Amino acid sequence: MESLNLPVFPFRLKEEGGKRLIFDAFRKKYVSLTPEEWVRQHFLAWLHLHKGYPAGLIAVEVSLKYNNMQKRADAMVYGREALPLMMVECKAPGVKITQAAFDQIARYNFSFGVKYLAVTNGLEHFCCMKTDDGPGWIFLEDIPDFGQLSA
Repeated sequence: MESLNLPVFPFRLKEEGGKRLIFDAFRKKYVSLTPEEWVRQHFLAWLHLHKGYPAGLIAVEVSLKYNNMQKRADAMVYGREALPLMMVECKAPGVKITQAAFDQIARYNFSFGVKYLAVTNGLEHFCCMKTDDGPGWIFLEDIPDFGQLSA
């Protein structure tokens, strides 16, 4: 797999039935190792181990309905009050982060109304925060530590 702009983590990998699998510590099972999954596992491990996000407050592939269609957010971070705080959208390293990625996560956010949206392809990471005084969003210079998130 491609090197990312994230620390290297000692993931458990295996091959089964001709497919490469990676152990997802958040879902507690092996999943297919796609380029997007490679990014997701690195980004979530980084949030947990380097940014202080409690593993028990990170959920992977959270179901939602959009236009009567079943969709899934790549990951959701919950606050200590069990309310969703941050939605994460992961793309494969070869996928350029464009306005379309932000449009997608913003559409998904209609179901949750989180204050923070994060988008990454493993090489570039973006986070925006909903402003308190209006319908706008501002881009943050860095992904906040868990203790910096506010509801």
